[in-house]
Amino acid sequence: MSTKHPIIAITGSSGAGTTSVMQTFSGIFRREGVDATFIEGDSFHRYDRVEMSKRIAESGGTLSHFGPEANLFPELEQTFASYAETGSGKVRRYLHDTTEAAPYGQDPGTFTAWEDLPSSDVLFYEGLHGGVVTDDANVAQHVDLLIGVVPVVNLEWIQKIHRDRAKRGYTTEAVTDTILRRMNDYVHYICPQFTRSHINFQRVPVVDTSNPFVARWIPTPDESIVVIRFANPRGIDFPYLLSMLHDSYMSRANTIVVPGGKMELAMQLIFTPMILRIMDRRRRALDRD
Repeated sequence: MSTKHPIIAITGSSGAGTTSVMQTFSGIFRREGVDATFIEGDSFHRYDRVEMSKRIAESGGTLSHFGPEANLFPELEQTFASYAETGSGKVRRYLHDTTEAAPYGQDPGTFTAWEDLPSSDVLFYEGLHGGVVTDDANVAQHVDLLIGVVPVVNLEWIQKIHRDRAKRGYTTEAVTDTILRRMNDYVHYICPQFTRSHINFQRVPVVDTSNPFVARWIPTPDESIVVIRFANPRGIDFPYLLSMLHDSYMSRANTIVVPGGKMELAMQLIFTPMILRIMDRRRRALDRD
């Protein structure tokens, strides 16, 4: 962790909705004049798309992007550690599609060259492993604010199936195979991160999602509730949140439940003061130097 060079990380499984949370933070940063550098977890995959397909076949279908064999966890930790200490570090970009790849003259599914991170007020990570800990790497220890995005698993699968079919052209059967292949790594490397996070957002549908593999549509925000758990509730103004978020309630001393349609507003109310405090500490630390 670092006062001068803070790191915020959003972590969640594929299909969890971390990209939407990142967009909320982008709006807060823009409104509050915070200069943020964004990095994606995909940039720290070990293999490009072609090589990953080859390695999956060689592994008998057990290799997955959730586990250490397919990722550069030590390099991710080093990037976080370097940024926390110096405000810089090494990063590259994974090019998902032809639109992203065209400016670089590369094929989709490949990586750009490693380069230095630009100077910024804060480093923002969005991906699968913002709070991962293994025998070889402890990424979580460097994060000042770690947020877990954890919809109930059937909803997570519905969102992944619909996204991968619509945006990546996969069949439901192909996405199902991916979910099954990743299950062991999901249990051992994704789930444990949410015990280390400072805040978890879990969307729970209030409509039937009992068979996610035949669901015709994704439950809407208004067809769900959001459970927000704070690891340390000290300093959280729950009465204010309850007054601002109509129909919300406390389910535990560290947990507030809000209507799904108010998730964006809840994030704005919760994270804006947190970011301002982080930036205030940073300014005071820099002023002392």
